[in-house]
Amino acid sequence: MLKYIWKRILIMIPTIFVISLACFFIIQLPPGDFISSYITTMQSEGETITQEVVAQLRAEYGMDKPWFVQYILWMKGIILHGNWGYSFEYQRPVIDIVNERMVLTVVISLITMLFTYLVSIPIGIYSALKQYSAGDYIFTAFGFLGMATPNFLLAIILMYLSFIWTGDPLIGLFSDEMLQNGFSLAYTGEFLKHMIIPVIVIGTAGTCSVIRTVRAQMLDEMVKQYTLTARAKGVAENRITYKYCVRAALNPVVSGLATSLSRIFTGSTISAIVMNLPIQGPVLYTALKSQDMYLAGSILFIMAFLVCVGTLLSDIVLAWLDPRIRFSERS
Repeated sequence: MLKYIWKRILIMIPTIFVISLACFFIIQLPPGDFISSYITTMQSEGETITQEVVAQLRAEYGMDKPWFVQYILWMKGIILHGNWGYSFEYQRPVIDIVNERMVLTVVISLITMLFTYLVSIPIGIYSALKQYSAGDYIFTAFGFLGMATPNFLLAIILMYLSFIWTGDPLIGLFSDEMLQNGFSLAYTGEFLKHMIIPVIVIGTAGTCSVIRTVRAQMLDEMVKQYTLTARAKGVAENRITYKYCVRAALNPVVSGLATSLSRIFTGSTISAIVMNLPIQGPVLYTALKSQDMYLAGSILFIMAFLVCVGTLLSDIVLAWLDPRIRFSERS
């Protein structure tokens, strides 16, 4: 297993750098840059910008160099000094902008992941064991409805219903009183109440998808030869279901850890904007819109890193869940 993990880590390192290079290059593909956007904004407000000022701004922000030189200097700063660059849009270091929203982003995303897996896996198992029952049809209908409904639309509907029923649309994570007095343990219940809609909205699509995946995999595993052999030998049905079938059916769910871990960093961007959530997704959207290359590149780089780490973790868990992977690796 250690050899297996070490091999995956060695593959992960060059993959991260290749992805970071691709991200930095793609960010600069659209015509113009942050300076062009800034000049356009200033001119629309009646300001006059000369070519000398433009050249001075490009030199000040380091945009007078080719993109690959900018990339090398950026990576050198990250590796040697932990300097992720300077955000042109926010006029602050990138690492400060990322850090101030990191805690809330992680809290929302981890709670959403727990909600997704704790709800979807038992429902998927039930739907497979009770195939074509009334409960299976109900969960299937809700599953298709959840996958088909856009998250931002569901957010608007839930906020409207919350306003109709309680008088509070629960926009954002903090009430006005919490913003005025600062967060404390006394406001924990208020904070959790504001978490209900974001968790449901962001977790719905993933929950419905996992339900369909677990159900399909369980139905496939329950008719395989090893389960028929176990039944013929008199093995208890619960043992066959939960020790063998469920374990094999979780393989696709575990392999989805790679993308789930990256979503911890951004959440659902459009839904976060609609619900006014102070997480990383809206920051990435603003950075891409204004062509703030260091902020956008840093967020995309961290997302790529999390995808690689998630892939590594899912490979390790898959090797533990499925003995066939361990044996194939040894051979």
